[in-house]
Amino acid sequence: MSGIACNQTTETAAPAATSPKEGSFAYDLHFLQQHDSGLVVLRRGDAAILVSPRYQAKVFTSTAEGDTGTSFGWVHYKAFDGPPDAHMNAYGGENRLWLGPEGGRFSLFFAKGDSMTFTHWKTPAAFDTESWQLTDHSPTGATMEKDMRLTSFAGTPLSLHIRRGVKLLEPGGIDSLLQLGPDSSIKVVGYRTENVLTNTGSDAWTEATGMPCVWILDMFKPSPSTTIVIPYKQDGVNAKPATTDYFGEIAADRIKYENGVLFFKADGKSRGKLGIHPARATNVAGSYDAENGILTIIQFDVDPLGRYLNQEWNTVKPPFSGDAMNAYNDGPLADGSQMGPFYEMESVSAAAFLPPGHSLTHWHSVFHFTGDRAGLDRISRKLLGVSLDTIKTAL
Repeated sequence: MSGIACNQTTETAAPAATSPKEGSFAYDLHFLQQHDSGLVVLRRGDAAILVSPRYQAKVFTSTAEGDTGTSFGWVHYKAFDGPPDAHMNAYGGENRLWLGPEGGRFSLFFAKGDSMTFTHWKTPAAFDTESWQLTDHSPTGATMEKDMRLTSFAGTPLSLHIRRGVKLLEPGGIDSLLQLGPDSSIKVVGYRTENVLTNTGSDAWTEATGMPCVWILDMFKPSPSTTIVIPYKQDGVNAKPATTDYFGEIAADRIKYENGVLFFKADGKSRGKLGIHPARATNVAGSYDAENGILTIIQFDVDPLGRYLNQEWNTVKPPFSGDAMNAYNDGPLADGSQMGPFYEMESVSAAAFLPPGHSLTHWHSVFHFTGDRAGLDRISRKLLGVSLDTIKTAL
């Protein structure tokens, strides 16, 4: 997440009193259908997700307990009113696709010769405001595609194609993917996204020309008791496992490292971003909202030998010194304004060194679990390596 406050427009009026309860899946379904006549609803029993070709192939939100159940994604209601923002149109969504790098000498967000400041920062329209084409649709899956022509900060023109598939998983598929056993005390929604980037130009993407990477960002609702949990590889390495100064150093009371697990407070009250280097990253991260009893897990591709693009807003750092996954907690800016509150967990593909006609695929999955606390605790121990009590008392 760039963390820039955008779309500060007039708040959209909430639905009438007879409308679904705010915070429910039905509420967000009703709201989004007012703005997107092509909204795709994928269902499997009580599990459901909302997918929008109109809004850049986002998965806006999900539920594990039917229409009256909790809506897990963060939707930025006020961003749907008013004219497009000059820098970024932050509609929200619990799973969206961007292309990186955001900063660095191969940036896609700054024009050649411009200083890397907010004034010149612009999210490319292809994944900010433009619609995507729905090319396949079933009750539990959707595929969307988009041709793009972008120009990097280095001045390199990039012709590319993105194919993004979203599949709502059955409980058995979730158990198989995460190596969990069946548990009738737990409600779950899970989906997997396949994100395929193809070089459709006539030139290879090399270290000299630069290249993009796939960047998946998940926006969720914070609470005072939500903590992000990121297992990382120790392997006898004593060095700090995370970059913690993307937007100024994260305060010591908001982050903790313990036995190969990073804990990061996700209350939406203090702006900060961190990243995990590919050599230290595992393929899983999560969060636990103790107040609402929600355990969220993300699973994603990591290439420990891959070269990851630096995304920071400077051209000083080496271009291939980037992180493989990130976490962001929203908070007020210096002027007191705030886009959210929300928090994010993100994954990034390795740099796409692709000859013409070749493709890179990045998989990213999202799972939300609710229900019996003992069942949630077993899942947390299995996937994150820590108990719910450890998470709750870490910060």
